[in-house]
Amino acid sequence: MTPGADLLRGASGETVRDLQQRLGALGFEIPAIELGVFDECTDTAVRSFQAARGIHVDGVCGPLTWSALVESSYSLGDRLLYDRRPMLRGDDVATLQRRLNALGFDAGREDGIFGPHTARAVGEFQRNAGLTIDGISGPHSLAALDRVGSLAAGSIAEVRERELLRRRPRDLAGQRVFVVATPGFEQLADAVSRGLGVIGADTVLDISGDDHSFIAEIANRYQADLLLALQPGDLPGCRCAHYASGAFRSESGYRVAAAVAEELSKQGFQRVETIGRTFPLLRETRMAAVVCEPVERGNPDAMRALVERSGDIGRAIVHGIRRAIEEPDLDI
Repeated sequence: MTPGADLLRGASGETVRDLQQRLGALGFEIPAIELGVFDECTDTAVRSFQAARGIHVDGVCGPLTWSALVESSYSLGDRLLYDRRPMLRGDDVATLQRRLNALGFDAGREDGIFGPHTARAVGEFQRNAGLTIDGISGPHSLAALDRVGSLAAGSIAEVRERELLRRRPRDLAGQRVFVVATPGFEQLADAVSRGLGVIGADTVLDISGDDHSFIAEIANRYQADLLLALQPGDLPGCRCAHYASGAFRSESGYRVAAAVAEELSKQGFQRVETIGRTFPLLRETRMAAVVCEPVERGNPDAMRALVERSGDIGRAIVHGIRRAIEEPDLDI
């Protein structure tokens, strides 16, 4: 796929055929009559794939969707996995993380990104299995994993997330919050940032509109305790998303997302949901992260009402964040 070139309905050629073959390999059938042409069935398949992967559903195969397709093609054992730059990504990495976590070797969040945390877990497993300790997941390590795989139960990553929740400060004062606003959401983001500042949080407001992977890297460097992103959604209704993939979910992200969703429902928002997604701002950050989509993209009336009520809505979001962090027994 040519960098920067999105594939969408009406496109044709070998790149579309490649897309269709990748979708077909994942079980999304494309009729022979449509091969090489991006038409109705391909559009439906792309949307179904996007929904299954927890990314934005728009029927357009852009860089994020294409990357997800490539990552989904890897099965554990297809290649050596090791810590490098840029980091290796794929479903094989997520499977490795899940299996290590299930055995008690803390590979971190099951995000499909092979970084230092996962490499350390591989090394610890190799140490316990009597293998050469190099942090590389290759044939010998996988064979050892297969031998003990049936002993797996639970996930150390989930235990660690819950332990971090238990130990975290029960006060927003002094905590670092990184607020991201998609163009059009600046007024609401400003209201949230000011509200968090009033209760003592250190806030950074990003209204740059930059690539979300780049913003995630900045938030990680800032060592934020929480990231909140405000953007439009693909469907009617209001959604608060946290990171989730497979059976894993970010417990801290879920807690904040659920509390914010509850407060937004009190503001009259309809069809409010708390959902797991794999957006870059959720997957690539190393802190509790929530992406809030209060209105549907392309709905000018809903957007106008959001801007007019930005003060009240901003206060509701801040109250939700505060409840999630300061009320240890919050039932959500």
